[in-house]
Amino acid sequence: MLHALTRFFRGRRDIAQLELGFDGTAPRTADELLARLQRLGLRRIDRLKLTRNRNVMVSFGGGALRVHEGYLTAPETVLQAIVAFVEGKSKAERREAQQIIILHPVRTPKAASRRERTHPEDVEIAEQLRAWHARYNTRHFQGALTPVAIRVSRRMKSRLGHYTAATPGGEPAEIAISRAHLRKHGWQETLHTLLHEMVHQWQDEARHTIDHGATFRAKAREVGIAPYARRVLATRPGRAEGSQSIGRRAARG
Repeated sequence: MLHALTRFFRGRRDIAQLELGFDGTAPRTADELLARLQRLGLRRIDRLKLTRNRNVMVSFGGGALRVHEGYLTAPETVLQAIVAFVEGKSKAERREAQQIIILHPVRTPKAASRRERTHPEDVEIAEQLRAWHARYNTRHFQGALTPVAIRVSRRMKSRLGHYTAATPGGEPAEIAISRAHLRKHGWQETLHTLLHEMVHQWQDEARHTIDHGATFRAKAREVGIAPYARRVLATRPGRAEGSQSIGRRAARG
């Protein structure tokens, strides 16, 4: 089972927290961080990868641990919480560790490039999707969701849609929908994907972990969509295609 921890709170790094360790220096590489966590009691993990995922800050599964690079400078109490999050024997223990982890301020890197813009020929599609977002917001979320930008992406080939949360650098939240998905699978499947991403938006705004876990599945059933990350969509009679729809961060997400 994959476990993920998504960041809810962001802030500026506190210089007073840039202390660590057994030798007074912070780890600089994934191997050094893994060694430090193992000295603190990490047993289930034998591989660690540093990430720059702006949404999912800590996740693990299959013997591998993914940690946002901002935690290289986290104090030992936060590293102990990461160990407890992985090794915890109860939900209460993991929940307590999670709170310590997400409250540690990590400055996420600014995106290297600007987000793709909707092609002029797809603007009308984006406007229709925005209208459906408003309808679904009223129908399934009691109007509680914030209106967000809807982008039609010509770059997305393998993903159906994607929800991106607002970033510390000032980028607003948005939902991107694959134009190839619309052309291949039709309008109804595209609306299904839109609603899927709106569930991720709801997770974000309700400060839930943004993933495809139990909270996502329960809300997905409530709004009437398939409660899974992976769906099989028929492209033509006799042929089916496995498609992945992925929401935020990240961690998130």
